[in-house]
Amino acid sequence: MRYETLPAQLYINNRQKLVQQLAPNSIVLIYSNDIMPTNADGSMGFKQNSDLLYLSGLDQEETILLLYPDAPEEHLKEIAFVRETSELISIWEGHKFTKEEAKGISGIKNIQWTQQFESILQTLIYTAENIYLIDNEHIRNSSTVETQNARFTKSLQAKYPTHIYKRLAPITNTIRMKKEKDEIKAMQKAIDITESAFRRVLQFTQPGVTEYEIEAEFIHEFIRLKGDGFAYTPIIASGANACVLHYIENKEVCQDGDVILLDAGAAYGNYNADMTRTIPVNGKFSSRQKQVYWAVYDVLNFASQLMRPSIYWVDYQKEVERYMEGKLIDLGLFSRGDVEKQDKNAPLFKKYFMHGVAHHLGLDVHDVWDKYKPFEAGMVLTCEPGIYIREEGLGIRLENNLLITENGTDNLMKHIPIEWDEIESIMQSRN
Repeated sequence: MRYETLPAQLYINNRQKLVQQLAPNSIVLIYSNDIMPTNADGSMGFKQNSDLLYLSGLDQEETILLLYPDAPEEHLKEIAFVRETSELISIWEGHKFTKEEAKGISGIKNIQWTQQFESILQTLIYTAENIYLIDNEHIRNSSTVETQNARFTKSLQAKYPTHIYKRLAPITNTIRMKKEKDEIKAMQKAIDITESAFRRVLQFTQPGVTEYEIEAEFIHEFIRLKGDGFAYTPIIASGANACVLHYIENKEVCQDGDVILLDAGAAYGNYNADMTRTIPVNGKFSSRQKQVYWAVYDVLNFASQLMRPSIYWVDYQKEVERYMEGKLIDLGLFSRGDVEKQDKNAPLFKKYFMHGVAHHLGLDVHDVWDKYKPFEAGMVLTCEPGIYIREEGLGIRLENNLLITENGTDNLMKHIPIEWDEIESIMQSRN
């Protein structure tokens, strides 16, 4: 790992928060994620299970976490199982955690090799009543791939059918929503790396460069500054491409007179940044581009001020949509009279602003959340209004990452250029 590990006390505290919500006499079991195959003997890079990371910090394949707060012996209350290395593994794959390293990272005193898991579990499981297992209970989950944890659930229920099985996700999804100081520091590091890359892109962009060349500028800076890489597949969308919300081809030449929508963020230590900026290819916004830009920027400021403790996401979204509707009228895209006659089930604003304005951010870019729980201090969310005018080939979105405080929000991206005149000034200084 090229990133600095977070303090073990963070993971100790996270486990304590989890344990407080478990039923008596319960075992928690979480497997690491698979290394996903491609073709032939190829594989994708490893991405750790977020809940296992949250509770242990152990960023390595073939890792298992066992928590048993009511275990009959003290040393059995927390056990982490990690992959045992060998000379052959060391030659072909490199270094793997020693037991002491895993102990230092996680704060778990009892570290065992993964191959010892089955025998140790069998000695413990019959003394427990409940078994908590993890599943990807995310409102946006649409994966058809069976995960390591899903396979483990099937095998465990077949082998131990008379235990009471419980869902761990409702607990972890709730406690992960509020971030600790060390988590916010890691996210700020990812954001700072993103800032450096964005400033590099501002100096690089000009008519004739390709979207993929801009993507390359981002990843160069992300890796140079010890980031994990892109937090998500980047969107480098010039001209009409900006009106495609999930445009990721990044293959076109950037034309003089167009704007480019840049949705790209770095990851650091598995924590993520999520930034969107929109810039002019030639370094200067046209009057119409500036008009739409200011509308989006105004909505961003309104939405940022609106986000505060006790507000529910559903109500928040509706208030931002109402405000956006007025901006779209000001831009001449429809009239107040059109709004009065519109189909209430298909409001006119959705043609130009059709997505959510905020999502939670953390170990996952679209982090775990409960839309029916109010915002609380310590949560980190994006704020990302946009206006997409397909008939004009113009799309503009702006996005910051906001930490909710007791009194409102702290913009973690306040140092990243966003004012149109600052962007123009930086871009024009390249010549």
